[in-house]
Amino acid sequence: MLGALLATVLFAFSAVSGARVAKLMGGTEANFWRLSLATLFLAVLAHTFGAGLAGNGFHIFILSGCIGFGLGDVALFQAYPRLGSRLTILIVHCLAAPFAGLVEWLWLGTTLTVAQMSCGAVILAGVAVALTPEHESHGDRREFGVGIFFAVLGAIGQGGGVVLSRKAYELCALADQPMGGVTAAYQRIIGGVIISGLALLVVKRHFLLPRAVGLPPPPADGDCKSPAQSTAEKWRKSGKWIVFNALAGPTLGVSCYQWALKTTPSAVVLPIVALSPLVVMPFARWLEQERPTRRSTVGAVIAVAGAVALALAK
Repeated sequence: MLGALLATVLFAFSAVSGARVAKLMGGTEANFWRLSLATLFLAVLAHTFGAGLAGNGFHIFILSGCIGFGLGDVALFQAYPRLGSRLTILIVHCLAAPFAGLVEWLWLGTTLTVAQMSCGAVILAGVAVALTPEHESHGDRREFGVGIFFAVLGAIGQGGGVVLSRKAYELCALADQPMGGVTAAYQRIIGGVIISGLALLVVKRHFLLPRAVGLPPPPADGDCKSPAQSTAEKWRKSGKWIVFNALAGPTLGVSCYQWALKTTPSAVVLPIVALSPLVVMPFARWLEQERPTRRSTVGAVIAVAGAVALALAK
């Protein structure tokens, strides 16, 4: 129970600090550095107390990281500066569960009950209610729409990564190989760093190539924050937030989540962790000065209730 509660709070801190650092440094670059730091933290833990790079599920964990930490988090950090932490984490956490259930049904043959499908519909309805009033509070509807796209893509990445992780755990179990949560998180994040590094390279070339041939650089968007800023200047403004985010999310948050699943039934852990979008709200109001409307709050409660019911329905 304690592990689940800690994971919920840590994921909320990670969301709010991630939104802040994405605005200060740029989504792609911020995501790369926080994953790089988390990789170092997890490597020390995994090679000291865990199995390091061993296990039959290693290649699947790497692929899971490419989809979850890579595609999922790259998209997540594009949604943060456009939507804020509250809406982003609501969409990602609440849509990842039904997407993962659909993929499991199609690939692993996990059947869905009527109750589970009904809970998925409640989640979608809650997200729709939460998003409806926000159109009026965003001046640039195009940016808002782009943020929604990236948040949904982040949910797909997170859900896909979870399904691949389950497959990797299955391979390890068949070979009678114990696989701890820290070791699994370490192997997964390696794939995430590779994808985020490639994404950062693409962004850098997008801004540096025109300068190399004597042309003016393209205008900065929500992805690349003030490209003229030096790396040292970006780190001076956002370095402490990157370190905090790396510790709160992919390092301690994921480790507490795995610890909870190891000692507590999933029917208890998952409903608690599904409360993360609600825990984010007071932190978002404190750090981002974002006050949710009544309709968006009701929508968030409906979506989270659907996520909790989905976990309990299993």
